[in-house]
Amino acid sequence: MARNLVLVVAIVATLLHGSAATSHVVGDSTGWTIPSGGASFYTNWASKQTFKQGDTLVFNFANGQHDVAKVTKSAYDACNGSNAITTVTTSPATITLNQTGQHYFICAFTGHCAAGQKLAVTVAKASSPSPAPQPSSSPKAASPTPAPAPKSSSPAPTPASAPASAPVTYTVGGSSGWIIPTSGGASFYTSWASGKTFKVGDILVFNFAKNTHNVEEVTKNNYDACSTSSPIATYNAPPVRVTLNKTGEHYFICGFTGHCSAGQKLAINVTGGTSSTPSSPSPSPSGSETPSPGSSPTNPSSPSPAGSSGGSTSPPPKDSGAASLKAFGFSATLISVVAAAFFC
Repeated sequence: MARNLVLVVAIVATLLHGSAATSHVVGDSTGWTIPSGGASFYTNWASKQTFKQGDTLVFNFANGQHDVAKVTKSAYDACNGSNAITTVTTSPATITLNQTGQHYFICAFTGHCAAGQKLAVTVAKASSPSPAPQPSSSPKAASPTPAPAPKSSSPAPTPASAPASAPVTYTVGGSSGWIIPTSGGASFYTSWASGKTFKVGDILVFNFAKNTHNVEEVTKNNYDACSTSSPIATYNAPPVRVTLNKTGEHYFICGFTGHCSAGQKLAINVTGGTSSTPSSPSPSPSGSETPSPGSSPTNPSSPSPAGSSGGSTSPPPKDSGAASLKAFGFSATLISVVAAAFFC
């Protein structure tokens, strides 16, 4: 019995080790700034970390004095932020490492990258726990013979488990993509969004011709005024994929001169995350949205552009302790259930 309990603890420890994503605060207490030791400062910091798919990088810096530009390797080597993949100008900048491989970040302010404010990380595939081994039965312990179960006139119904809905990928504008609407002005994207419910975890995909449009996430005031001053984030390389990480209203415009005022702007309202409550079959949403397997469309909840103000920045995220606590809670429950099974 004691040996079985030790085996359960080892299994849960393996699950706990591979289940929690990590939040890495870039530069630790120094933050994201021009380092006194040059580029080697962030190289040394990264060498002490292990980056896995699903982890996050948190860049803490003074607003208006730095930014975070994700760039290609050639742009990283040349300290060229003119054609960044994404640019985040508001601190704290939280970037999720969704893909394995090399990722490159610089500060696009003049001279900052050349002075050492640059970071390269290598992201490995997230580890997954191995299947739990089955405990061997002891030949010395005789298993009691179970009493025959009383026969029932009809079998008890098995409750159906409710499928968990998965994030949905929405292609903005459907087949038209992200363009200056040829008719309807701003009402084109308002009409497109009005038939959809956007949840935390869903993804917006903006398709457009490179160097003719871009995507800027802005505050409500800048959305109403079609102002490109101090955007929350700027995306230049299509296709742009934006994961909706928090609830509330989100505002997007094209930053090219005259495009927003001609109707190239989108406002959406994001509700809580996906749920595991059962839902009845319903027709798939219109346009080019691609629900992931197991997802189900929900009722529309597009915001009115004149709704509540947006663009506020969230406080710096906690470190990986929160994720570890969640994993620990799961593991504690698993230990209790499995240990009870062994002792019974």
